[in-house]
Amino acid sequence: MSTNDKYQTPLSTRYASQEMMTIFSARERASTWRQLWVWLAEAEKELGLKIPDDAITQMREHVVVTDAAFAIARDYEEKFRHDVMAHVHAFGEDAPAAAGSIHLGATSCYVTDNADLIFQQRALDLILPKLAKVIQNLQSFALEYKDMPVLGFTHYQPAQLITVGKRATQWIQELMMDLEDIETVRAGLKFRGAQGTTGSQATFLELFEGDADKIKQLNAILCKKAGFPSTYPISTQTYSRKVDLRVANAVCALGATAQRICSDIRHLANLKEMEEPFEKSQIGSSAMAYKRNPMRCERITALGRKLARLPANFTATFEGQWFERTLDDSAIRRMDIPEMFLLADSILLAMDNVTNGLVVYPNVIRSRLNQELPFMATESILMKLAAHGVSRQDAHEEIRVLSHEASAVVKQQGGTNDLLARIKATEFFKPVWNDLDNLLDPALFIGNCPKIVEDFCNGEVAESLEKYKDFLSKSQTAKLSI
Repeated sequence: MSTNDKYQTPLSTRYASQEMMTIFSARERASTWRQLWVWLAEAEKELGLKIPDDAITQMREHVVVTDAAFAIARDYEEKFRHDVMAHVHAFGEDAPAAAGSIHLGATSCYVTDNADLIFQQRALDLILPKLAKVIQNLQSFALEYKDMPVLGFTHYQPAQLITVGKRATQWIQELMMDLEDIETVRAGLKFRGAQGTTGSQATFLELFEGDADKIKQLNAILCKKAGFPSTYPISTQTYSRKVDLRVANAVCALGATAQRICSDIRHLANLKEMEEPFEKSQIGSSAMAYKRNPMRCERITALGRKLARLPANFTATFEGQWFERTLDDSAIRRMDIPEMFLLADSILLAMDNVTNGLVVYPNVIRSRLNQELPFMATESILMKLAAHGVSRQDAHEEIRVLSHEASAVVKQQGGTNDLLARIKATEFFKPVWNDLDNLLDPALFIGNCPKIVEDFCNGEVAESLEKYKDFLSKSQTAKLSI
């Protein structure tokens, strides 16, 4: 049967990287189980258990699961209705000298849970530098446009001016919060190790003839082989599903950040002030040939919406665990853990592409500023008139009347803001006529924005990116295949 005749997730067919898909592939999962069995046998032998040398040799030679081994495992699973035992027997066929030693003292969660922790560790290590790359793109963008005045918006209504670069620093700061949170859960990730069927270590205590110190040594050896600092001190049959929830809370928050940033870019594209990259042969609409739809940002927003809501699943899985374990965590985790990381990976690939190619239209920005600056300059005009001895209240009323007239021209007639011309034609304002043009320089209204951008990007941002400098020096901007 062709793959075109079976459902495939768009995350793997359209959006995610091959590296991330490999981490959560069936072959990587089954091969990691085998590697965990090798490590267990090696550690047990090192601590005195009688495991034949040729058993370990054969296991090492057959860690990677072949297509033939998958077929054998499928046959066993149809018989046993147990995926781990199916792979135990399939591994035993590949390594017959080890058939009696594979999985010695272990429970299924020795391979399933430890493998999931390994996959999450690898996936976190994959997305962190990609997130750093997006931050670096925006850092460069913010510094480039730190001085360019742009209309700020509160309530999506015109507000005090900022700069294009200052707006980008808002996005950077939120992404850096995600970076910090993900780094924190990555640093805190531990191993389950070998803990027995309910976390009592009873089987290993029996294997080591009551020597509890050897169980500690066993887990220390396993942690070293797997690349973890230590095991969680308490396990049940599984590691606590609170671990998955903590990881999800950090990773999935990226989905909310991505939506927030891309919604801003989409609104700015509508205003024609800024837009995402648009390729020469790209088609915006099958019907409206002129359109330049922000499809990348719309894709990111959709993926972010899905990612941001996954913690609800992880919460339900965690809170639904009874006592030492119930199996209703299994099927949903098979979907949720890979999906979480495939979504995050897909989002970061697209965000890298967008943030490295943002297009700014200064003339449109200035045109919009010209529509609003006369209103914003009225407070300065009031102060100038007061300095000439004019009553502040009288000046306020004069400006109020002219402002409403100018606003009517814009809103009711579709004209341009002619407040400045009205002020220049009104004798009351003669004392400040010569000052008016200077009062409308946009740079007078951006406050400390350039310095804020410089201090933030060259300080805190640069410091956070330092640990990723090797990756960033070699990284190329992601090109979206579809």
